Amino acid sequence: MGEEIGLRERKKRRMYQDVSDIAVRLFLERGFDAVSVAEVAAAAGISKPTLFRYFPAKEDLVLHRIADHEAEAARVVAGAADPVDALRRHFLAGLERRDPVTGLNDHPQVLAFHTLLYGTPALVARAHTHLERSEAALAEALGGGLDARLAAGQIIAVQRILAQENWRRVAAGERVEEVAPDAVRAAELAFRRLGEGLPELRRDQ
Repeated sequence: MGEEIGLRERKKRRMYQDVSDIAVRLFLERGFDAVSVAEVAAAAGISKPTLFRYFPAKEDLVLHRIADHEAEAARVVAGAADPVDALRRHFLAGLERRDPVTGLNDHPQVLAFHTLLYGTPALVARAHTHLERSEAALAEALGGGLDARLAAGQIIAVQRILAQENWRRVAAGERVEEVAPDAVRAAELAFRRLGEGLPELRRDQ
């Protein structure tokens, strides 16, 4: 029984990924607003109602690629004695491996995806919903309450701004190798200031 459920779950995830990939390819070729949901469904070989069962909004076809990151910050701080330092180390590790979520990646497909995301107002607006869910998950991991929500908002904002600055410079034509040292310095400075401003988050005091 468990194996059957596992197989269904894998098939469901595969469907999500396949439909999202098809949609992103069409959006990159013709523009987000120029492609209808019906066209995406047809290209994926499914009906429009079926597509909407997987993706409630057209924007979710694109944001699916970053949906897995919603609870990432919350996972990183779980059990950490110093949540801010744990997030600092996690972000720096992302820069080191050129994780697209840090903005420090110049692969043509990654740049094209970020250009689509940040250049489409509807997608930018929808991305804020994902950020809000990230904040909520992180706040819960930090203990809940107003203080935790305020801290989570600051942390998620810092990560977003750092990533967008890296992407902006790479998209403008700077080489990743040139941007990387500044990206590391900016991250170190930003997280140091977060740590100084949020000492109450440390659990080893």
